[in-house]
Amino acid sequence: MTRFGWTVMLAFAGGAIAIAVALAASGVSPLWSLAGGVNLATTLAYGYDKFLARARLRRVPELALHLMALCAATPGAFVGQVFFRHKTRDRTFRLVFLAIAALHVGVGVVVGLGLRRYG
Repeated sequence: MTRFGWTVMLAFAGGAIAIAVALAASGVSPLWSLAGGVNLATTLAYGYDKFLARARLRRVPELALHLMALCAATPGAFVGQVFFRHKTRDRTFRLVFLAIAALHVGVGVVVGLGLRRYG
């Protein structure tokens, strides 16, 4: 990934942390605050990339968008794709995104079964 891609990733990570801190300060549990911050920042990243695409400027790398989704932000990535109508026609991108979503579902099932069995 390019230096620009890493800069965008760091900017959105900082935004996610700021959102999480604000939510936690307002009384939301830390886990929900982190999830909300990461997902909101990912949704905004899709909007930012759509803006850059329309302006024909340097884009957010697809790898950066996939890494954001991989960091437990699949819902935010999905909302960003639907709301901004972005990355919905690129088959390769969609396949990677669906693989990430399937991975998250699989981890959720395994963790859920483990908690049900042992917890």
